[in-house]
Amino acid sequence: MSRDEPESANQQRETVERELKFPCDNLEGMRERLLSFEAERLAAGGAEENLVYDREGQLLENREILRLRRDRSGWSLTFKGAPAFEDGVKVRSERETKVENGDEVHAILVGLGYAVVRRYEKKREEWQLGGVKVALDHTPIGDFIEFEGSGATKVARRCEFDVEQAELRTYLELYEDYRREHPEAPPDMVFS
Repeated sequence: MSRDEPESANQQRETVERELKFPCDNLEGMRERLLSFEAERLAAGGAEENLVYDREGQLLENREILRLRRDRSGWSLTFKGAPAFEDGVKVRSERETKVENGDEVHAILVGLGYAVVRRYEKKREEWQLGGVKVALDHTPIGDFIEFEGSGATKVARRCEFDVEQAELRTYLELYEDYRREHPEAPPDMVFS
């Protein structure tokens, strides 16, 4: 998530996320294109597990997200505000902090009345091109590419994506739509 970040003495940060997301049927081709642009590979594909919390449907109704994530770098807790769109780019406030013990944070959230309402997994490979983070995501419902940062539009166009065709839904919303079309799908977006 590329963000406009203030410096902070602790591990907590308040930021603005700027993101474009597109379905991508050829992640290998995108890797080759990124290499040809001399992008820097930040991390090989790594698994992520995401737990999404809510209390009485308040957050999801407002299109806000409270998420506890475990990935190759450990645990993090994130709150994302409701999205707005500026020239097709999704913009939302974000607060995120690393946490040492995800099980304890889960217990705290449950103690405050929150419950896990969704789980989703993906495998993410991260690149940097200029000031833009490019994520190649493999999910149980297909592959996607995300461009994150203030130059997301420019880099997406350079990679031959039509900004007008950007995916505006979150992974949670995409999966809800997928489940409507595939009622046999499990309640959570996880790899079998």
